Amino acid sequence: MVVLGGLAFNIGNVAGAGLGLNVITGISAEAGAMISAAIAVCLFLFKEAGKAMDKFVQLAGIIMIVLVLYVVYQANPPVIEAAKNTVMPEHIDILSIVTLVGGTVGGYITFAGAHRLLDANVHGKAQIKNVTKSSVSGILITAIMRIILFLAILGVISQGVTLNPANPIADVFYRVTGDIGYKIFGVVMWAAAITSVIGAAYTSVTFLRIFSQRIALYQNYVIIVFIIVSTSVFVCIGQPVKVLVAVGAINGLILPMTLTPILFAAYRRKIVGDYKHPVWMTVFGAFVAIVMAVLGFYTIVSKFG
Repeated sequence: MVVLGGLAFNIGNVAGAGLGLNVITGISAEAGAMISAAIAVCLFLFKEAGKAMDKFVQLAGIIMIVLVLYVVYQANPPVIEAAKNTVMPEHIDILSIVTLVGGTVGGYITFAGAHRLLDANVHGKAQIKNVTKSSVSGILITAIMRIILFLAILGVISQGVTLNPANPIADVFYRVTGDIGYKIFGVVMWAAAITSVIGAAYTSVTFLRIFSQRIALYQNYVIIVFIIVSTSVFVCIGQPVKVLVAVGAINGLILPMTLTPILFAAYRRKIVGDYKHPVWMTVFGAFVAIVMAVLGFYTIVSKFG
C-alpha cells in the first residue's frame, strides 16, 4: 500500500515540478514534468549534485516563507473569521480533510526520514532524542507553512478574486506580488517538487527491497524506473492540479493502514527491545488512525459507492 501510495504521490510530485517550470518558463506542465524527471534522475545518480540541491531547497524554503508572509500581509485575510471557523466550521468537507492529511503525513511521507536515517546507519535508542527533535520540528514547520499559505489564499479569495484553475496557488502570488513574486514562487515550487520526486521514489523502493535481493542489488536502477513510470503516467493523464488533489486523497486513505501496525509494533519486544512507547502517543495515534479510517471509508463510499 505504501509503494502504491508512493507511486501515486510521485505522479503528483512530477505534476508539481511541471507546474513550477510552467511558471518559470511558460512551457507546458507535461514538458516541464519530463525535464524535471530527467534532472531528478541526474541528481539521484550524482550524490554531490544531490547535496547541492539540498542546500538550494533549504534556501528556497526560507524564501518561500518570507514570500508567503508578504502575501499574507498584503492580502489582509480575515484572520478572526478563519480562527473561528477552525474550531467551529460552518461546513465540513471530509474529502478536503482526507486530502490535506494525506498530502502532509500520508502514505510514504511517514517513513521517508526514518528510512534515510537507517540507510545512513543512524539507529538505536541513543538516537531517539535527535530523531524526535527532527520529526517534531519538521511537522511544526510544515503545519505553520500550511496555515500561512492558507491565509494567503484566503486573503486573495476574500477580495472576490477568481483564481486560475490551471495553477491556482501560483495565481495567488501573481495577484499580490506581480511577475517577480510569481517567478520566485515557480522556482520554489519546482525545487520542493523535484526533491519530493526523489524522496518518494527512494522511500517506495526501500519497501520493495524486502521482497527481492535483486531489487536491493539494483536499487538505484529501480528508483530511476519508478521516476520514469511516474512521469509517463502524468504525461498521459495531464491535469496537474486534479492529480495533486487526487494523490493527497489516496495517501490519506493509506494513512490508517500504515499507522495501525506501527502502533502495534511499538509494543512488540522483539522489534523495539526494552523501549517504552509513551501511552499518550499511542492514544493519540490510535485516535488519528480510527478517525482517518472512518473519514477514508466515508470518502470511498460517497465517491464510488
